[in-house]
Amino acid sequence: MVDPALPKSEGVAFPEGGDGRRSTSATGRAIFADSVRNVDPRITASIEHTADWRRGYLRPLRAISLASAMNAEDALTVSRDGLESAHRRFVFTREGEQLPLGEAMRRWTERRFDSVSVQGVVERESELSLPYRGRRLFGDDLRRQVSSWVESGIAEPGFAEAIDLVVANPDWLDLRDIDITVLGAGAELAPTRSLLRWGAHVHAVDLPRPEIWQRLIATTRSTAGRLRIPIPLDGDGRPPFVVGGNVHPEDDTTVAAHAGADLLRETPEILTWLDEIDRPLVLGMYAYADGAAHVLLSMAADAISTELCARRDDLTLAFLATPTDVFMVPWAAVEQSRQRWESRGIGGILQSPLRLLRQFEPNYPETYVADDGTAFGINDSLVPQQGPNYALAKRLQRWRALVARADGIPVSLNLAPATRTNSVLKNRALAAAYAGAGRFGVEVFDPPTTTTLMAALLVHDLRNPRAAARPSTVLANPMDLFAQAANHGGLWRAAYAPRSVLGIAAILGMFDARA
Repeated sequence: MVDPALPKSEGVAFPEGGDGRRSTSATGRAIFADSVRNVDPRITASIEHTADWRRGYLRPLRAISLASAMNAEDALTVSRDGLESAHRRFVFTREGEQLPLGEAMRRWTERRFDSVSVQGVVERESELSLPYRGRRLFGDDLRRQVSSWVESGIAEPGFAEAIDLVVANPDWLDLRDIDITVLGAGAELAPTRSLLRWGAHVHAVDLPRPEIWQRLIATTRSTAGRLRIPIPLDGDGRPPFVVGGNVHPEDDTTVAAHAGADLLRETPEILTWLDEIDRPLVLGMYAYADGAAHVLLSMAADAISTELCARRDDLTLAFLATPTDVFMVPWAAVEQSRQRWESRGIGGILQSPLRLLRQFEPNYPETYVADDGTAFGINDSLVPQQGPNYALAKRLQRWRALVARADGIPVSLNLAPATRTNSVLKNRALAAAYAGAGRFGVEVFDPPTTTTLMAALLVHDLRNPRAAARPSTVLANPMDLFAQAANHGGLWRAAYAPRSVLGIAAILGMFDARA
């Protein structure tokens, strides 16, 4: 498949095939095949013989996750080999020249951006508060809500433990000592606003679109934080709004009109801009785009993180995992799901005929045992409507997280619940399924709730020396990083396999919307 939405201009690009076309399907299939080649060649063979990758990617991705779950060594082998394959294939194009992505990052290193810093003027928020269903929860009310999510199977116990620690240690929220790069600072699920409210110094990267920067600057002014903004230099190496030798950052409209950097087309120069930061740095990847462009964004971010990891010993990486993927889940989640399956009563009898149509299937029909004897489940929440490019974009981030942590770099990667983002709501099928998800024990969150919770988990990972984010914390399998504080919205502990009720949920959601 050649994605018509692929950017036509310069920058990070899929490789050209023998016919001169850039096929997203061929590239994704090859990367996934390479990732598991040294762990289970049978999976590689099945991937390479999948003619229609757009329709056939679901089963191989489950198989790769299962193979990775059997032992720590295999999880890291899959991650390293997947990343190696991706970096070997993706290229960077500029002025008619095409280079391997890594080579381009080391070639075009000139300084293309200056900076303007915007300082907030509001007192720093010193207590964690959560917007939730029209209320703002603090203290014990917040703790009770988080406990309720755990009791109802919406989140794992480690999620409540992490949030409780943040509530109990309000000094952790003083982020005036934190420098964090937010790639995709204006994205709907980026933690930008929360970080600024808590006083962080945010180095923001987003597209050169004035409306994005007007919103980010206005947000910053209403917080205690500081926003560092990239400003492209003109042909003389000067910012475009220097007057009499002085920059006027208080003119927010002028700054917004000139601000921004393109993560796909100016990747090497963004690296140069970030490498100017002389304090310990958190690098967060939150950029999103539809289709194949999401893969390109993940590759651009990974190219930056690869170089920064090699250059610095003071780096922390941060990501959000999507709940619509395949995960190795703890046995307690499997047990609760199976208990719910067994307690369906008359409803289970009525649903039985539909199982012939792969409807109302159990979430965990099989038990798996790792090489160390640990029993676990495989939760497969992949959504076909999101497609293989979305799956690849998110797997690249998971792979980088595991490899970086194994190499001694702290990594905050937390599983965010299903959220009513604009990208979801514009897909009518997904929007309807989200509307009906509550009928099956799944809670879908509003963006302000999700971003606040994920920002709080990031704070936990930065402040708690025993967090799973720290390489010194021993994990039985590297993929336990995804499960320690997961808020999956109920997908892991529901009775039914998510895809087996997706269509039913969509139908119920449409009826609910009309009621």
